[in-house]
Amino acid sequence: MRLDDETESSNYEVRSGRGGFGLPLGIPLGRGGLGCGSLILIGIISLVFGVNPLSLIGGDGGAPVVQQSQPGGAPEQLTEVQRRSLKILGSTERVWGKLFADAGARYAPTTLVFYSGGTQAGCGFANASAGPFYCPADKRVFLDTAFFDELANRFGAPGDFAQAYVIAHEVGHHVQDLDGTLGKVHSEQRGLEESAANALQVKVELQADCYAGVWAANDKNLLEPGDAEAGMRAAAAVGDDTLQKASQGYVVPEGFTHGSAAERQKWLQIGLSTGDPARCDTFGAR
Repeated sequence: MRLDDETESSNYEVRSGRGGFGLPLGIPLGRGGLGCGSLILIGIISLVFGVNPLSLIGGDGGAPVVQQSQPGGAPEQLTEVQRRSLKILGSTERVWGKLFADAGARYAPTTLVFYSGGTQAGCGFANASAGPFYCPADKRVFLDTAFFDELANRFGAPGDFAQAYVIAHEVGHHVQDLDGTLGKVHSEQRGLEESAANALQVKVELQADCYAGVWAANDKNLLEPGDAEAGMRAAAAVGDDTLQKASQGYVVPEGFTHGSAAERQKWLQIGLSTGDPARCDTFGAR
């Protein structure tokens, strides 16, 4: 990706301190359970990241240690991967700002929270094993950048654009929050059986994938040869079927919360090829 000339976003926090295990955010645990952003199923998390599953449900991990939070910070203190993440975020702000303005609306940017290990969010206590996520209560994206190492080394999806896809996907959830989609879906999920609630959550996640593609398509100066393919590999690597096969050796579609590898690739490609958020209607698609 061509990020050298990209302006870093100033909408970020760096949280310092020691993380701990506690109750994760929004993992579906029964009827009406919902995801809070892009959270991975407990069983998959525990296998892929080597985490005790009891710690993910607050049963064996000790009390969480809340981190110190400071808006912004000295740019020279940021790591290289944090600075790259902020350039990606800055690009999403420009793109979605224009798309919202073209539709007669105003885009209010999200804030990217960098943390390590664990942190407190408005959706609950999060630990890094849950992966990057968006919390509607805070209107913030939470990211432990160590996830990018997991993405490259465990999931086989290295590269700048794979990382950009992850951030742009979470920003896509922020867009859904601003336009009312998240609130509407969460209300509907409360009255559904778990499998139906999960199916609705898949549509939310696939739309966020499509929005990630829309962002990239509208900032063409960023993309270099091979970037789109890297995004496709990342989308496939975090497909529910890929993760279920890795964790249990077989696939249970009723347990999907984010969509299969093929579905995630399909909707990312729709966004990339059209650049039109209106084409991201996963709720109306068959």
